[in-house]
Amino acid sequence: MRLRYFLIVSLCSIQIKAQEWSAQRCMQYAVEHNTQVHRASLELDNYEASRLSAVGSFLPAVDASVGLQYNFGRAIDPETNGYTDVSTFYNGYSVHASLPVFDGFSRLNALKAAKASVLMGRSALREQQDQTALTTLQAWVNSVYYEGLVAMAEEKQREADLLVRQTQVMVEVGRKSQADLAQMEAQQAEAAYELTRQQNLLASALLELKKVMGFPLADSMKCTVYTAGTDSFPKLNWQFSLSKLPVYPKETHPELLMKYHSMQSKLYEWRQVRAECLPALSLSAGLSTTFYKTLHSQTAAPFSDQMRNNMGEYIAATLSIPLFNRLQTVTSVRRAKNNYRMAREAYEEKQLELEKLSREAWQDLNAYLRQAEQMEKKVEADHLAYQLTRRQYEEGLSTAIDLHTTSATLLQSKATLLQCRLMAMLKHELVRYYNGEQIWTE
Repeated sequence: MRLRYFLIVSLCSIQIKAQEWSAQRCMQYAVEHNTQVHRASLELDNYEASRLSAVGSFLPAVDASVGLQYNFGRAIDPETNGYTDVSTFYNGYSVHASLPVFDGFSRLNALKAAKASVLMGRSALREQQDQTALTTLQAWVNSVYYEGLVAMAEEKQREADLLVRQTQVMVEVGRKSQADLAQMEAQQAEAAYELTRQQNLLASALLELKKVMGFPLADSMKCTVYTAGTDSFPKLNWQFSLSKLPVYPKETHPELLMKYHSMQSKLYEWRQVRAECLPALSLSAGLSTTFYKTLHSQTAAPFSDQMRNNMGEYIAATLSIPLFNRLQTVTSVRRAKNNYRMAREAYEEKQLELEKLSREAWQDLNAYLRQAEQMEKKVEADHLAYQLTRRQYEEGLSTAIDLHTTSATLLQSKATLLQCRLMAMLKHELVRYYNGEQIWTE
């Protein structure tokens, strides 16, 4: 019986723990359900379609046509090439094929531009996924922070309830006055108010987290709870130093890759426009045949004989030399060149921006780690001071105001410690992100 009860309790605890939403689980869900990520995926598919179209431009174009014509009144007789006023039926068939031989490498540059656009789309999709994960991580940190504050407020209210009961007993035995009891009841009401306020803030934070994730707003969600205690919160043992600041691999960061491939695409588009200044050579070939019949006449040749006898074949080569098109090509080349230069400037600007953000994240990480280390000592000292003040209050050596002051100081220290640790976790993920690492797992 005891074994069965133990198994039931263990399974229930495992199920409750499995329902908690960790940061990684929230980021995975957000990347899968975020609408902006879906749009970036569709945009990538458009780039893939453009690349396929650029590949198809190297293939010959083939088209066929069929024509039917009834002539009423004066017309040309196909048999005699003279005029006739008899109603006739005319049927024509043709197949035409054409292939550009040389176009100033316009198609080649168009293909390279399309391939660069595909790579840009992939980097944009990765960037949108990472930004969604970062936004979700920030919302998750806020939710966990308020989860911790709610847990602290609940603990504070339990202590306030206990102190009120103790003070009531001490009033009955004459060790405390009614004024002390009133002060403790006021602190009890303040603790209840603070608990309600933190619960409302937690509900707002969870609502924002659900919105970012694309999670159903009506469904319940509970994040992993971390309190200020060192046993419940993972220790941050990273030993970082600004003198060992790593240089992030620029060629792997999605934001920088997106700007780089955009610059390459603009470069090939510029070359593609310049190709319009060069001559173009193309080849074409075709087959055509006709069927002719005078209406109300029984002497027309059979359809198969006319299709064979009227068969015509041709092959042609066309050389096109641009001479003057009212400066349209010149202005197009100028715009394309400026677009490439702007894309290159944007790429260089993004390099500096990422380096700055990487260093800022590194500095913030070190600062929060040092702050968390100092706040751990302060929490221990404030906890000891609160315990001593509470003992003195129970012995009548301190007032309720002294106890309230030390309790509020301890609560503030715990909240600050929790905030420092959560921000250190966030900045650590930012450092990994700016180093080109993937902060979420598929």
